[in-house]
Amino acid sequence: MPCGSIPFIIEAMAEKIDPITTVINADSQTLVTWSENYSVGIEHIDNQHKELVSLTNELYRACLAKNDTFEAVFKETMSRMVEYVRYHFKAEMELLEKSNFPDLQNHKMQHDQLIFDILEAVREYNEGKKFVPNNFVRTLKDWIFSHIAFYDQAYAPYVRDYLQSRE
Repeated sequence: MPCGSIPFIIEAMAEKIDPITTVINADSQTLVTWSENYSVGIEHIDNQHKELVSLTNELYRACLAKNDTFEAVFKETMSRMVEYVRYHFKAEMELLEKSNFPDLQNHKMQHDQLIFDILEAVREYNEGKKFVPNNFVRTLKDWIFSHIAFYDQAYAPYVRDYLQSRE
Protein backbone atom coordinates (compact mmCIF):
# COMPACT_ATOMS: atom_id res chain seq x y z
CA MET A 1 0.00 0.00 0.00
CA PRO A 2 1.46 3.35 -0.98
CA CYS A 3 0.02 5.39 1.85
CA GLY A 4 -0.66 3.29 4.94
CA SER A 5 -3.90 1.97 6.24
CA ILE A 6 -7.30 3.22 5.16
CA PRO A 7 -8.55 3.90 8.71
CA PHE A 8 -5.51 6.10 9.35
CA ILE A 9 -6.19 8.09 6.16
CA ILE A 10 -9.85 8.54 7.07
CA GLU A 11 -8.95 9.72 10.58
CA ALA A 12 -6.38 12.14 9.19
CA MET A 13 -8.86 13.50 6.65
CA ALA A 14 -11.51 13.95 9.35
CA GLU A 15 -9.12 16.24 11.20
CA LYS A 16 -7.96 18.07 8.05
CA ILE A 17 -11.22 18.81 6.26
CA ASP A 18 -13.59 21.52 7.40
CA PRO A 19 -17.32 20.85 7.30
CA ILE A 20 -19.09 21.65 4.06
CA THR A 21 -19.99 25.25 3.67
CA THR A 22 -23.75 25.18 3.60
CA VAL A 23 -25.70 28.29 2.97
CA ILE A 24 -29.35 27.87 3.77
CA ASN A 25 -31.03 31.18 4.20
CA ALA A 26 -33.78 33.17 2.57
CA ASP A 27 -31.39 35.12 0.35
CA SER A 28 -29.43 32.16 -1.05
CA GLN A 29 -30.08 29.95 -4.04
CA THR A 30 -27.11 27.77 -3.11
CA LEU A 31 -27.26 24.78 -0.81
CA VAL A 32 -23.60 23.86 -0.95
CA THR A 33 -20.44 25.54 -2.16
CA TRP A 34 -17.45 23.62 -3.49
CA SER A 35 -14.32 24.03 -1.42
CA GLU A 36 -10.81 23.02 -2.42
CA ASN A 37 -10.75 21.13 0.90
CA TYR A 38 -12.75 18.49 -0.97
CA SER A 39 -10.28 18.20 -3.83
CA VAL A 40 -8.81 14.74 -4.31
CA GLY A 41 -6.00 16.23 -6.40
CA ILE A 42 -7.14 14.46 -9.57
CA GLU A 43 -8.40 17.13 -11.95
CA HIS A 44 -11.02 15.18 -13.87
CA ILE A 45 -12.46 13.63 -10.68
CA ASP A 46 -12.55 17.05 -8.99
CA ASN A 47 -14.34 18.44 -12.06
CA GLN A 48 -16.90 15.64 -11.81
CA HIS A 49 -17.39 16.37 -8.12
CA LYS A 50 -17.93 20.05 -8.97
CA GLU A 51 -20.61 19.02 -11.46
CA LEU A 52 -22.33 17.02 -8.70
CA VAL A 53 -22.28 20.21 -6.59
CA SER A 54 -23.84 22.12 -9.47
CA LEU A 55 -26.59 19.53 -9.98
CA THR A 56 -27.31 19.41 -6.25
CA ASN A 57 -27.72 23.19 -6.26
CA GLU A 58 -30.00 22.98 -9.32
CA LEU A 59 -32.19 20.48 -7.48
CA TYR A 60 -32.22 22.77 -4.48
CA ARG A 61 -33.26 25.77 -6.60
CA ALA A 62 -36.03 23.65 -8.11
CA CYS A 63 -37.24 22.88 -4.59
CA LEU A 64 -37.31 26.58 -3.75
CA ALA A 65 -39.47 27.38 -6.78
CA LYS A 66 -43.03 27.94 -5.71
CA ASN A 67 -44.51 27.93 -9.18
CA ASP A 68 -46.01 25.58 -11.72
CA THR A 69 -42.64 24.75 -13.27
CA PHE A 70 -41.30 23.10 -10.10
CA GLU A 71 -42.28 19.55 -11.02
CA ALA A 72 -40.93 19.68 -14.57
CA VAL A 73 -37.64 21.31 -13.53
CA PHE A 74 -37.19 18.95 -10.59
CA LYS A 75 -37.85 15.83 -12.68
CA GLU A 76 -35.53 16.96 -15.49
CA THR A 77 -32.73 17.86 -13.08
CA MET A 78 -33.21 14.65 -11.11
CA SER A 79 -32.89 12.66 -14.33
CA ARG A 80 -29.65 14.46 -15.16
CA MET A 81 -28.38 13.83 -11.61
CA VAL A 82 -29.09 10.08 -11.86
CA GLU A 83 -27.24 9.83 -15.17
CA TYR A 84 -24.32 11.92 -13.99
CA VAL A 85 -23.95 9.97 -10.74
CA ARG A 86 -23.82 6.74 -12.77
CA TYR A 87 -21.24 8.25 -15.16
CA HIS A 88 -19.09 9.55 -12.30
CA PHE A 89 -19.22 6.32 -10.31
CA LYS A 90 -18.25 4.29 -13.38
CA ALA A 91 -15.25 6.56 -14.06
CA GLU A 92 -14.21 6.50 -10.42
CA MET A 93 -14.49 2.71 -10.12
CA GLU A 94 -12.34 2.21 -13.24
CA LEU A 95 -9.60 4.31 -11.65
CA LEU A 96 -9.87 2.45 -8.35
CA GLU A 97 -9.56 -0.90 -10.10
CA LYS A 98 -6.52 0.22 -12.11
CA SER A 99 -4.85 1.66 -9.01
CA ASN A 100 -5.46 -1.52 -6.96
CA PHE A 101 -7.32 0.36 -4.24
CA PRO A 102 -7.65 -2.15 -1.37
CA ASP A 103 -11.12 -1.00 -0.23
CA LEU A 104 -12.63 -1.20 -3.72
CA GLN A 105 -15.57 -3.45 -2.84
CA ASN A 106 -16.70 -1.30 0.07
CA HIS A 107 -16.44 1.81 -2.09
CA LYS A 108 -18.52 0.15 -4.81
CA MET A 109 -21.16 -0.89 -2.26
CA GLN A 110 -21.48 2.74 -1.13
CA HIS A 111 -21.95 3.87 -4.73
CA ASP A 112 -24.52 1.14 -5.40
CA GLN A 113 -26.47 2.10 -2.28
CA LEU A 114 -26.67 5.77 -3.27
CA ILE A 115 -27.87 4.88 -6.77
CA PHE A 116 -30.48 2.55 -5.28
CA ASP A 117 -31.65 5.25 -2.85
CA ILE A 118 -31.93 7.87 -5.62
CA LEU A 119 -33.82 5.54 -7.95
CA GLU A 120 -36.13 4.48 -5.11
CA ALA A 121 -36.92 8.13 -4.29
CA VAL A 122 -37.59 8.86 -7.98
CA ARG A 123 -39.87 5.80 -8.24
CA GLU A 124 -41.81 6.83 -5.14
CA TYR A 125 -42.10 10.40 -6.41
CA ASN A 126 -43.39 9.20 -9.80
CA GLU A 127 -45.94 6.97 -8.07
CA GLY A 128 -47.29 9.96 -6.16
CA LYS A 129 -46.03 8.87 -2.75
CA LYS A 130 -45.57 11.71 -0.29
CA PHE A 131 -42.13 13.04 -1.05
CA VAL A 132 -40.39 16.14 0.24
CA PRO A 133 -37.92 17.14 -2.49
CA ASN A 134 -36.15 19.69 -0.31
CA ASN A 135 -35.40 17.03 2.33
CA PHE A 136 -34.25 14.64 -0.39
CA VAL A 137 -31.83 17.24 -1.81
CA ARG A 138 -30.36 17.90 1.62
CA THR A 139 -29.94 14.16 2.21
CA LEU A 140 -28.30 13.80 -1.19
CA LYS A 141 -25.96 16.69 -0.42
CA ASP A 142 -25.00 15.19 2.93
CA TRP A 143 -24.27 11.77 1.43
CA ILE A 144 -22.29 13.03 -1.54
CA PHE A 145 -20.10 15.36 0.47
CA SER A 146 -19.47 13.05 3.37
CA HIS A 147 -18.46 10.47 0.75
CA ILE A 148 -16.11 12.91 -1.01
CA ALA A 149 -14.71 14.23 2.28
CA PHE A 150 -13.79 10.85 3.69
CA TYR A 151 -14.02 7.89 1.35
CA ASP A 152 -12.83 9.58 -1.83
CA GLN A 153 -9.96 11.14 0.08
CA ALA A 154 -8.93 7.63 1.12
CA TYR A 155 -8.47 6.44 -2.47
CA ALA A 156 -6.86 9.63 -3.76
CA PRO A 157 -3.22 8.71 -2.93
CA TYR A 158 -3.59 5.34 -4.68
CA VAL A 159 -5.02 6.87 -7.82
CA ARG A 160 -2.47 9.70 -7.87
CA ASP A 161 0.36 7.13 -7.52
CA TYR A 162 -1.15 5.09 -10.34
CA LEU A 163 -1.53 8.13 -12.63
CA GLN A 164 2.02 9.34 -11.86
CA SER A 165 3.42 5.89 -12.68
CA ARG A 166 1.87 6.16 -16.16
CA GLU A 167 3.57 9.49 -16.96
